Amino acid sequence: MRCAVTGGAGFIGSNLAERLADENDVVIIDDLSKGKIKNIEGIGAEFIKGSITDLDLLKKAFAEVDCVFHMAAIASVQSSVENPLETNSVGVEGTLNVLMASRYAGVKKVVFSSSASVYGQSPELPKREDMRLDPKSPYAVSKLTGEYYCKVFEELYGLNSTVLRYFNVYGPKQDPSSEYSGVISRFVFNILKGEVPVIYGDGEQTRDFVYVQDVVNANILASRSNESGIFNIASGRSISLNQLADMIGRTLCRDIKPKHIDPRPGDIRDSLADISKAKQIGYVPSFAMESGLADCIEYFKGILD
Repeated sequence: MRCAVTGGAGFIGSNLAERLADENDVVIIDDLSKGKIKNIEGIGAEFIKGSITDLDLLKKAFAEVDCVFHMAAIASVQSSVENPLETNSVGVEGTLNVLMASRYAGVKKVVFSSSASVYGQSPELPKREDMRLDPKSPYAVSKLTGEYYCKVFEELYGLNSTVLRYFNVYGPKQDPSSEYSGVISRFVFNILKGEVPVIYGDGEQTRDFVYVQDVVNANILASRSNESGIFNIASGRSISLNQLADMIGRTLCRDIKPKHIDPRPGDIRDSLADISKAKQIGYVPSFAMESGLADCIEYFKGILD
């Protein structure tokens, strides 16, 4: 296939592009506002520097493309709270551009990266794809709007799409220096530097962490499947942030005592996915938390060496 990956120089996008490039022609579109060139160095892919807010650029980039993996976004709840207009421009208008350009180019399949944030603060666990949604941040609203646009474009124009709702993704190439980065990358990186990791709140909030290579597998499976619709992509297990800190400490053979500060607005208290529906596209997570953490630790050690 010829594949396009928007946001392909970012954390998840670069991991996906690297895998896709083994067997496919790949074009990466990224404006490098969040993504990094170093993430795609050595990947046999065409790179186009540009934004998904540029419809004409997307129309040219998607020429003769079979599948578009749409990952470009400002992937931060906190950032969206601080700057909702920017989140809307990229997450809503940009997604509409991706769908418009895909339709124009005759793309066969769009795989849209959504987020578990669309579920909001509902205490009902685990989260199922058919439950009531309650987005609590501009970021979550942008992802839910993208989901609706995918559905409408399939119904009106026959553009086949699959929506993947990611839970808490972690792994190599995640930027630990950003305050908006995932908690695991920040924890590991700070601990390796000898700093005290920070937890927002009491640490008893829970997360369903999923290793980035499981997410990559889910995207590839979705691109090959005839199934459309929405699927949770997670591990199907959750742990508290306090338990996570203990697990990282044991892996590094260190006594970790995190610093607790005030919770951040918009953050979700508990998260756990029902991933049974994702079996329809063949998805079954295969990476245990311990092995994923070990990979992260080795990657971040390499950065610091």
